[in-house]
Amino acid sequence: MTQQHSSFHPGRLVMVDIPGKQLDASTADFLRQHRVRAVCLFRKNLGSETEIRQLTADLRAVMGEQALIGIDQEGGSVIRATSLPQAPAAMALGAIGDEALAEQVGAAVARGLQHLGINWNFAPVLDVNNNPANPVIGERSFGEDPELVTRLARAWMRGSLHEGVACCVKHFPGHGDTHVDSHHALPTVDKTLAALEALELKPFRALTQGVDTAPAVMTAHIVYPQLDAEHPATLSRRVLTGILRDSMGYDGVVITDALMMKAVHERYGHARAAVLALQAGADMPLAQGSLQEQQAAIEAISAAWAAGQLETAQLERAAARIDRLAERFPLQSRDYDAQQRKADEQLMHDGWARGLCTLRGAQPPARQTPIRLICQASVASDGVSEAGASVEQVQALFAGYFSDVQLQLLPDLRALSAADLPQDARLNVLVSNHRGRFGAAARLARPDLHLALWNPFQVLDIAAPAVVSWGYAEGALAALTRWLRGEIAAEARPPVSLNQET
Repeated sequence: MTQQHSSFHPGRLVMVDIPGKQLDASTADFLRQHRVRAVCLFRKNLGSETEIRQLTADLRAVMGEQALIGIDQEGGSVIRATSLPQAPAAMALGAIGDEALAEQVGAAVARGLQHLGINWNFAPVLDVNNNPANPVIGERSFGEDPELVTRLARAWMRGSLHEGVACCVKHFPGHGDTHVDSHHALPTVDKTLAALEALELKPFRALTQGVDTAPAVMTAHIVYPQLDAEHPATLSRRVLTGILRDSMGYDGVVITDALMMKAVHERYGHARAAVLALQAGADMPLAQGSLQEQQAAIEAISAAWAAGQLETAQLERAAARIDRLAERFPLQSRDYDAQQRKADEQLMHDGWARGLCTLRGAQPPARQTPIRLICQASVASDGVSEAGASVEQVQALFAGYFSDVQLQLLPDLRALSAADLPQDARLNVLVSNHRGRFGAAARLARPDLHLALWNPFQVLDIAAPAVVSWGYAEGALAALTRWLRGEIAAEARPPVSLNQET
């Protein structure tokens, strides 16, 4: 088939982002002109639920009936639409280990997204988090056991698909064993294919074939030198075509992680990377940025196609896969029944409560005990996760029950040392409302109780009785408040190794 007779349009393969909370005229013109039919929404786009519904309706009117509107609504710390019932983090579900609950949570998340007019969720995470130093996955993973990850992700996905929202498992071939965040630099995982098959690839193999096939897979910006020493997986034909397409037989949509992330953008530029990703076997480059940058990516695809560097047949296969996804999960905005929404809120709260874990014999403080709270003064969003729990939220954990509470704020908890914990009549309660691991000086600090609100692996840095909540959403903080008051037990078991006997 020649280019002249092909119905292929490069813009049909590209997912973009948009500025603001309303669809402005220039963006609408750009989407129409290039026949773009896929947009990813970020926090910057999300106003009130009424505003979001208007935005998605306007996007559908411009992009057509086969529009795809995507979002990261994993649960835990990675949620964009914060007004919806906030799902427990994957690792909280891993601590519970209940497939029925995972399916119910996946369905509830999908109901909320459908209410907003969103039909594609970049979740669940299939990464097996077996590296405590991982700076970006952590509690976003169901755990360190690939079988547990597979079981719970399959159930979560089943719930979402039943409610009519497409899932996208990520980050292929696995982001769980990295020391580097690919939003900021290019990670390397130096493992053989056999080692990857024994761990990271197990969930992907299970959920990219058979009756439980995921409708979409998102790639990882990670170099696996023993597979392809030159290219990160997103741009590697050996990984995307050799392993995912040929070895696994996957024929769903392959979308890249954001090409504006530094791991790719600083080395290739997102326009060239869009072409390389398609050459590697991806179907849809996620090429966000300014309208000029997005146009550059579309024009780069057109130029490569005209030069014979991209085969028409391959691009039409990619377009057909995306067409099937859009047809299977039509974009629609459904009313969220008030009773159903209330039930979904309760489901999420119950899940957070069931996921609480105690380590090293942690017990709630006695009500009359004088308490010193130590936490970070503020934790801004890093663009991936939401902002950490505020000082006001931390104080609220103890308000109205404990009568003598003193607050001690530190600018950066990673620099915590023994000097920050006065030894007096007060019970020192460390509240980790930040994500990063603690520095070496923290190993000499001895709080009486550690509340790990975010990164569970922080308990490896602090030798103290600890409570792990796996997150700081409203339901997580409500559950922790109840535990501090002795109203509930914390009986779940961590799905990752947290050295709990020490």
